[in-house]
Amino acid sequence: MTGASRVILGIDPGVSITGFGVVRIDAGRRPSYITSGCIRTRPEQSMSARLLAIYADCLELIRRYEPQEAAVEKLFVRANLQNALTVGQVRGVILLALAQSAIPVGEYTSMEVRGSVLGYGKADKAQVQHMVARLLALAAIPRPDDAADALAVALCHGLRPDASRPRP
Repeated sequence: MTGASRVILGIDPGVSITGFGVVRIDAGRRPSYITSGCIRTRPEQSMSARLLAIYADCLELIRRYEPQEAAVEKLFVRANLQNALTVGQVRGVILLALAQSAIPVGEYTSMEVRGSVLGYGKADKAQVQHMVARLLALAAIPRPDDAADALAVALCHGLRPDASRPRP
C-alpha cells in the first residue's frame, strides 16, 4: 500500500469507554482526520453484554469507514490485575472483529504510541493530545480523551516507516 491512500482505524480499548479514531494517510501529505468517538457500555450491563456491544460497534465502524488497516493499543498491566483481565477481554473481541473483517492489525504499547507521535515515549497524555490535534490540523483536542488516544494509536501506526506491513 505504499504510496496509496490508507484509511486506518485506531482503537484504545476500555470496558466502559473504548475510544476510536479514523485517519487517512496519503504519501507525502499531512494525515487527515476522518472521525473519532467512543463506544460506551454501562456498568449495570453484564460483562457478556458489554463485550457483545463493543464487538458489534467495532463491526459497524469497520462497515462504515472501510479501514484498510487498524491499530490497537496493547494492554499495560499496572497494579490492578482484575482491570487488566477485563480490558484483555475487550481487546479480544476487538481483535476478533478486525480478524473476521480481514483487516491487518498493528498493536502498540503506550510508550510506542507516544514515541511515534511525539518522539519521546515518556511524554504525558496532554502533550500527546496536543500533538494529535496539531498533526491532524484540528482546531481543538478531540474529546473525550479516549478518542484522542485512539487517534494517536492510528497515527502511530500510519506514520511508522514499516506501517504497510502487519506487525506480529
